[in-house]
Amino acid sequence: MPATPVFIADAGSTDGTVAIAQTFRPHLDIRVIPGGLPSAGRNAGAKAASSRYLLFIDADIELADYTLVRRAVELMNSRDLHCVTTDIYCQNGGLRDKLLYGCNNLVQRLSRFHKPFATGMFMLVDKRRFDQLGGFDERALYAEDYQFSRQIARCKFRTVRGGIYSTNRRFRKMGHATILRKFISTAWHSRQPDYFRSEAHRSYWQAY
Repeated sequence: MPATPVFIADAGSTDGTVAIAQTFRPHLDIRVIPGGLPSAGRNAGAKAASSRYLLFIDADIELADYTLVRRAVELMNSRDLHCVTTDIYCQNGGLRDKLLYGCNNLVQRLSRFHKPFATGMFMLVDKRRFDQLGGFDERALYAEDYQFSRQIARCKFRTVRGGIYSTNRRFRKMGHATILRKFISTAWHSRQPDYFRSEAHRSYWQAY
């Protein structure tokens, strides 16, 4: 909707992101704010927002279903939830790309019965609960979205049908084995905040 603010947290992009986003201003309330690492940019957008819900998405995400956001909000309302996510698909990727995203979707859905998690690719969050939890950990250099979502109670978390399309850029630049190792390592160290703040993870963003 044109009245809904869309915050673009820009960290000095050189691919024309800001200029492209501003072309939508006749139809959307586009607001460009200073970014940084994802946690800082997302927190800045959340701080500036006044809506009941916050929707965090990555820059390269495409909705697989144009009703996805509306249905996610409806699910939040009807179930009084704190976080809603969805499945991730790699439309133009290869078999290994699709297989790994499929495994992620399965583990993400099963996590609701133990410790739910979501990725920042698509994360609809209740703003009041977001503020209570202190937002994303800005000291984290990696997996800040995973850390935040694991604080959501099981009964307040759901996955909405539909899905989003992502690219396979992570796999192309880092390799499937590296991404898989990081996924497993993230889960293994999930209770160790200092692990995600280690300088060793700073190089992760160089792959982008």
